[in-house]
Amino acid sequence: MESRLHDLIALANEPSSAKRRELLRGVTDMFFEGDGHNTVEMGLFDDVMSQLAGEMEEAVKVELAQRLGEAPAPPRGLTRTLASDSIAVAEPILRSSALTDEDLLHVARTQGQDHLRAISQRASVSSAVSDAIVARGDDDTLGVLLRNEGAVLSREAHETVVDRAAANPALHEAVIDRHSLPVDLLNEMYFMVEAKLRDRIMEKNAGMDPSMLEAALAAGRKRVAMEDGALPPDHAEAEKEFRTLRAKAKISPQLLANILRAKKTTLFLVALADLADVDFHTARKILERREMDALSVICKAADFDRSLFLTFALLILEPSDEVMLRARAYGELYAALPRESALRTIRFWRLRRTTGDVAAA
Repeated sequence: MESRLHDLIALANEPSSAKRRELLRGVTDMFFEGDGHNTVEMGLFDDVMSQLAGEMEEAVKVELAQRLGEAPAPPRGLTRTLASDSIAVAEPILRSSALTDEDLLHVARTQGQDHLRAISQRASVSSAVSDAIVARGDDDTLGVLLRNEGAVLSREAHETVVDRAAANPALHEAVIDRHSLPVDLLNEMYFMVEAKLRDRIMEKNAGMDPSMLEAALAAGRKRVAMEDGALPPDHAEAEKEFRTLRAKAKISPQLLANILRAKKTTLFLVALADLADVDFHTARKILERREMDALSVICKAADFDRSLFLTFALLILEPSDEVMLRARAYGELYAALPRESALRTIRFWRLRRTTGDVAAA
């Protein structure tokens, strides 16, 4: 070892970059040959290797980073420096276990998307680091993070991700497939995604523990109350008319169809919400967006017959030459939907019932 060290010290006096590369590799070999360096030795290795690496071209630093990425306890100062280098140098370090959360947070807050994506692919990512990635990451980076089940996301981070997904369909599948996504947020995604992903949500609901459903409702109440917005100006009048009709025992599914046919939209929504036991805002969202498959869930849960559902569909859909063909397809969808699945899904749409509607603006 002494003669090896003597040779390395001699190399340190060589001005050529080739010789200094040889010196760096020699010191690195010595570091890996040793077993359990003490604090003083580790400090010396860190200082010497950091100084030499700073003088090297990228290819040499990439080689060094790859070796250090496999070390159980590499020099901390050097690894922190390499983690903020170009992504080619940083990636082996960022994916290794060499960095602390403090180190990762520094990189996540100061470096670009390539670095954030490399951190997102670690075997485990803490909630604090994930929050920083969600705050600064673009949608591609979020997709990488979401697909890593080893990444822990806070409730707030999951809410941010769902909000971002509302504007970018490319995120929909990654959000829906995430195992740790809170179930109320999963069902919030129902109104954003295409049919095949809605089927996945329904499948997840069907297998959900009832106690988890109740916990999801509690977690989602505040978010729903904050985001749904004001009631329409004629809501109070429609509520009054509905109470009058109900007192006279005149509310029936058939009356609901007549109200919709008369274009008394707010009254229809108030009545539908009551008969189907959902909140007004969910009913309004379905009507405004002409969400026929969501309407089928409500009608099936309310145990309306197929002909009434088709009447609603024909009145809600835009008139066209294809409307009857579309209505027929929706009728088949309605017939195939199990009522139990509809009842499970609709529980996520009943948040407002437990907290009261947002006051009109």
